[in-house]
Amino acid sequence: MPATLALALALAMPLWAAEEKAAPAAAKPSLTVTTAQPLKVDLAQKISANGSLSAWQEAIIGAEASGLKITEVRVNVGDHVQRGQVLATLQSDTLRAEQAQAEGTLAEAIASAQEAKAQADRARLLQQQGFFSAAQLSQALAAEASALARVQSARALVQLQGVRLSQTEVKASDAGVISARQATVGSVVGAGTELFRLIRQGRLEWRAEVTSADVGRIQVGAPVQVTAASGQVLSGRVRVVAPSVDTQTRNALVYVDLPTATGSARAGMYAKGDITLGQSLAITVPQTAVVVRDGFSYVYTVGADRKVSQIKVQTGRLSGDRLEVLSGLKPDARVVVSGGAFLNHGDTVRVVDAAAK
Repeated sequence: MPATLALALALAMPLWAAEEKAAPAAAKPSLTVTTAQPLKVDLAQKISANGSLSAWQEAIIGAEASGLKITEVRVNVGDHVQRGQVLATLQSDTLRAEQAQAEGTLAEAIASAQEAKAQADRARLLQQQGFFSAAQLSQALAAEASALARVQSARALVQLQGVRLSQTEVKASDAGVISARQATVGSVVGAGTELFRLIRQGRLEWRAEVTSADVGRIQVGAPVQVTAASGQVLSGRVRVVAPSVDTQTRNALVYVDLPTATGSARAGMYAKGDITLGQSLAITVPQTAVVVRDGFSYVYTVGADRKVSQIKVQTGRLSGDRLEVLSGLKPDARVVVSGGAFLNHGDTVRVVDAAAK
C-alpha cells in the first residue's frame, strides 16, 4: 500500500469512530408482549366466613309408654323416613288385654244405662198418673244419670287404653334422616327414654361466624355459596342473622338454609363460604397481569416509547380470570397481560396486538 494512502486512512479512522460513538444505538426489545386496557365490570360484593354445618332441626323421638319391652327396631342410622312411619314396636300383649277389659266394662255400663233409662221413663209416666211420688221419680232420674256417667267413664277408659296401645308403635314425628339410634331389641324402656334422633326433612344449615363490622351488612335472603370440608359445594340463602354478638369472640352467627342433605356434606363438618351482598362496578385487569413481588402486587404498563413502568396496585375481588384493582392504576393505561414476571422497570418491549396474536 502506498505510504500516502496508509497515512490518510490512519488520519480518518478516529473521525469514523467518533461519529459511530455519537450516533445513538437503537434499544433492543427485551420481550414481546400483548397489552390490554382495564375494564369496568359488575362484580359481586361478598363476605367470606367460616363455620360449621349443622342439622336445621334435630327431633328427639322417645318412648311415651313406660315399662314395656322393645320387640322390633325397623330403622337404622342414615335411613330416610316419612312422617308417621313406624320406627320401633313395644310389647303390647298386656295393653291389648286391658283394652279388651275396658271395652267389656263399657258394654256393661251401656246396658245398665239403658235399663236405668227405661226405669226413669216408666217413673215419669207413673208419676204423671199419680202412682209415683216425687221422691220416687227423683230416685229413678238419679239412677239414670249415674248410669250415663258410668258409660262416659267407661268410654274414656277405652280411649285411654287405645292411646296406650298406640304408644307401643314409636313413629317418626316428621320426615327426615335418622341421625342417632339408642333403641335395642329386648330392652325395657321408660316414659321419655330417647330412642332415636331425626334430622327434620333432612335439611342442613350453615352457622357462619362473621365479625361485628360485617354483621350489619348482611340481609336476610342473601345468596350464599358454601364449600364443605369434603369439597362439596352447596348453595343456600341467609335465613336469620343472630340478634346478639358473642362477648368473647365478638363474632355473630348467621344461619344459612341449605338444601336437603345429599352428597358428601354432613352435619358437624367445618365449612367455609361467601355471603353475597350485592353488585358494584369495579376496574379489573386479567389476573395474569398482576405480579406479586415481596408481598406487594404490581402491574406493568407500556408507554408511547414502548418502555414499561412498574406500578404498585391494591387488588380486591376476583371474578373468573379478572382481578379488581382498587387503586394505583389509570383507567386508560396499557397493561401488560402476561410475562410481567420477566420485566423490570424501564425495559423496552415489542407490543403485539392481542387480536393478531
